[in-house]
Amino acid sequence: MFEKSFITDCEGPLTLNDNAFEMAAKFIENGGELFKILSLYDDYLADVVKKENYKVGNTLKFILPFFVCENLKNRDMVDFSRNNIYAVEDSKFLLSYLKEAMNIYIVSTSYGQYIEAVSDYMEVPFENTFYTDVDIDSMNLNDEEIKKIGEFKELILANPQDYELFDDIFYSQISEMGIYEKIRDVDVVGGEGKKLAINKIIERDDIDTGNMLYIGDSITDVEPLAFARKNNGISISFNGNEYPLRVAEIAIVSPSAVTTTVLANIYAVHDKDTVLEFIDEYNSSDDCQELFGKYDVEKDIKDRFFEVFENENYPIIKIIDDDNFEDILKVSKDMRNNIRGQDIGGLG
Repeated sequence: MFEKSFITDCEGPLTLNDNAFEMAAKFIENGGELFKILSLYDDYLADVVKKENYKVGNTLKFILPFFVCENLKNRDMVDFSRNNIYAVEDSKFLLSYLKEAMNIYIVSTSYGQYIEAVSDYMEVPFENTFYTDVDIDSMNLNDEEIKKIGEFKELILANPQDYELFDDIFYSQISEMGIYEKIRDVDVVGGEGKKLAINKIIERDDIDTGNMLYIGDSITDVEPLAFARKNNGISISFNGNEYPLRVAEIAIVSPSAVTTTVLANIYAVHDKDTVLEFIDEYNSSDDCQELFGKYDVEKDIKDRFFEVFENENYPIIKIIDDDNFEDILKVSKDMRNNIRGQDIGGLG
């Protein structure tokens, strides 16, 4: 085991996907729009209502009856996932470095079928991944229920902000169907679920909470980012929306994961204070080439950084504060939307 640990969300910091959204768009008629509506409802329950014992990321549970209506199977999810991985530029470069420098874990809200495909693609041990475990083959609807779910879909699409209607559909009507027991038992790894996954990592592998780097980009990363920061670890929002930016200490806005690699390299060799000192100097330096040398950034990482960001068009790396929050949020959301697409970038 290494001294330090790197823990990351998958969709955002490593891949450009939102796999569940993409599956909905592929397998359900008007499924992309349906998923976006349910994602906003998910954010509403978590961030506005603050529903008791609610785990953000439940969009992955809400969409399941609609997948079952289309007779989607585990094999379909696996095949689709393997054929639809779109990596952030230099994400493999990042992980290649990390394998020799830190313990690596992926903690994702995504379905396990997708994370298995990503772990193979990124060459990260599957046992070091945590995800939402769903066995869709075990879920069934009778003909009457299939008709009813179809009607619910049309009502949701026609009334995208009627959250009282959604409450009735998901917490009164679907809860009376046989499929509900299977859906209820799905443990979504989002928000507090990600924090619980990190607790398992800490206990299983005896990692030091004060030597942890966590990187995320969405509402499902709030709790683990806050946990890392509280324990004097590194907490990074990578092309994040307002949710991670509210709690992370550091913001990266970049089209390439090589930017993360630079900070990971400095952290692996030195400590958190040195990372923060580097960021401060990075934002005032007239010679970033010299700065990278001063902080002992490895030659291949340094070379790749300046190959990607030529002509001094450098990425944003900032310590977040009240004065710069709004400016960072704007450029971070713009980058998020530009590289992931408006549909995916706009999801919580």
